[in-house]
Amino acid sequence: MKRTLLYLAFLLPALPVPAAQPTLPPLPVPFSNNAVASLKVGKQFLLFSFMGIGPGKTWKDITNAAYQLEMGAAKWTEIRPVPGPAGRLAVSASAARQQVFLFGGYVVDGQGSEITVRDVNVYEPFDKRWYRGADIPVAVDDSVIGTYRDRFIYLVSGWSKTDAVQNVQVYDTEKNTWKQATPITGTPVFGHAGALLDDTIIYIDGAYKNPKGPTPPYLASDECWMGKIDHHDPTKIQWSKIAPHPGNARYRIAPGASEKDKKIYFSGGTDNPYNYNGIGYDGRPAEPSPVTFAWDLRTSKWEVINENTPNPTMDHRGLIATPAGLIIMGGMEKGQQVTSRVTLIPRK
Repeated sequence: MKRTLLYLAFLLPALPVPAAQPTLPPLPVPFSNNAVASLKVGKQFLLFSFMGIGPGKTWKDITNAAYQLEMGAAKWTEIRPVPGPAGRLAVSASAARQQVFLFGGYVVDGQGSEITVRDVNVYEPFDKRWYRGADIPVAVDDSVIGTYRDRFIYLVSGWSKTDAVQNVQVYDTEKNTWKQATPITGTPVFGHAGALLDDTIIYIDGAYKNPKGPTPPYLASDECWMGKIDHHDPTKIQWSKIAPHPGNARYRIAPGASEKDKKIYFSGGTDNPYNYNGIGYDGRPAEPSPVTFAWDLRTSKWEVINENTPNPTMDHRGLIATPAGLIIMGGMEKGQQVTSRVTLIPRK
């Protein structure tokens, strides 16, 4: 992206996973940088995977395919593709009002040009249909996302055309309108990770333009921030810096929030920001971190969940936190290999 080269997050409800099913079926095809979400529809608990890039890792491998999995089912079901003439990367997804909302992202053409879009696509599982929401005022991709009060969806920072922005944009799912919230006070970033839980936004890391020049053009950020949403005005946010998280600064970590234990989880990612093909902006291949950690809202502290998570991955848009564990769908494994694996990571 970003670009002479080129990346939940978001609140996802804690969903039960059947104890009798320790493993989950893989995605129908390998995908990385796919937007993910979860939703309760009646008695069903559904997982979703939207768009992303396939094993070839070229512009031709970017797709608008969409899939859903009913928890307990043996395989994923393909649903109608995300509307639009082309697939996208770095899309942000979140659920509200029994619908799934997809925001922004970027498209890549045959010449390698990357264009950030303002699209808002909404999927209704009941009717199995898509419709278009109001466009994002400031087009962004690689943005952190979160849902507040099952109504307001926040897009925090992200890349917009020529640089990362400080904007925090709030979409009202009830009125199909946008407002600008208190901007972040830290360095504008893209490919950062975070989520919204209760009235708190936590976001960390990502990448930013190298102020010293184009070699490399982007650097990993080590900033960690908390935003407290005003109970009376959802556009007012008090931002404060928090302690560094365990391990190195990273890019495209998988984040997700758990309402049950009041924690925001982070897994994988890499300390070497990269283009969509997994090759770092510095020319070195990026490799995933095996560390999984969490921010505990009750204690306001970081904790390490697993220093050596099996089959670590990077290139994520989110994870699903459930009582049984953390669900990660797809991503890039070691050697920048795109995977169809759906992993369940224990929370303790």
